[in-house]
Amino acid sequence: MKTALLVMAAGIGSRFGGGIKQLAAVDSCNHIIMDYSIHDAIAAGFNKVIFVIRKDIEADFKEAIGNRIEAICAANNVEVAYGFQSLENVPGEVPEGRTKPWGTGQAVLAAKDSIDCPFCVINADDYYGKEAFVKIHDYLVSGEKDFCMAGFILRNTLSDNGGVTRGISKVDENGYLTEVVETSDIMKTPTGASVNGKEIDADSYVSMNFWGLTPEFIQTLDDNFKVFFEKTVPTNPLKAEYLLPILIGDLLKEGKTRVKVLETKDKWFGVTYAEDKPLVIESFAKLIAEGIYKEDLYSDLA
Repeated sequence: MKTALLVMAAGIGSRFGGGIKQLAAVDSCNHIIMDYSIHDAIAAGFNKVIFVIRKDIEADFKEAIGNRIEAICAANNVEVAYGFQSLENVPGEVPEGRTKPWGTGQAVLAAKDSIDCPFCVINADDYYGKEAFVKIHDYLVSGEKDFCMAGFILRNTLSDNGGVTRGISKVDENGYLTEVVETSDIMKTPTGASVNGKEIDADSYVSMNFWGLTPEFIQTLDDNFKVFFEKTVPTNPLKAEYLLPILIGDLLKEGKTRVKVLETKDKWFGVTYAEDKPLVIESFAKLIAEGIYKEDLYSDLA
């Protein structure tokens, strides 16, 4: 069965004011974080990769990873496609002064012409671990009609270098998502985690924008983008964002969808801040030393 990995990479570089540090090497063989996600997805059984990027970073992106991944994917019978997220691709007028695209919901819509099978969505600059890819893939090919989400444990997703945004998630006794609350500035503390100085449950599930979705969702996404543009954008024209966790949370409240949470105990890491980079390099070196990955990353796929 065909399944796709959609990599949201349009925002790379935006937090670093210039250089695209998420495209910098994290190991001795010049792999970047995205390489590990793509490796894990192909190993889990995904057979299509869709990159969502901005047109202005296309050359840098293809030089750093795109051309190389196309060759690796061709050798493993994996299809590669691109979608381009832009400020202007909207169902209405772009507000004067707006400079950034419209968030993760629009990122997925940018790839709608390439989505022809069940798919999962990930961030480009996050390392998720192998377990989640296997669980999401197996769920997508099981024939289930409900969506799914990789449920990470909050304490496994924090940065030593500042606050992070996570979708704090509540799950019922059957493992289905009941609520996801996008929460900013979650800080790592000696005892766990806090928001605005108040301790929160560091063992709660969080969404890391790792969703398993169906092609039919694209119509829902498209319809709600029009509503977002009509109702939300006028209230906050320069900063309003169309975010997957918020839309999915609204659909849950309205009883229009169900989302199975698939727990993963793997530890997240990524380059939320430039200062995270040394720890990321150290973490990959440890995974290679432990035999989790080969130094020649893709050599075990053939």
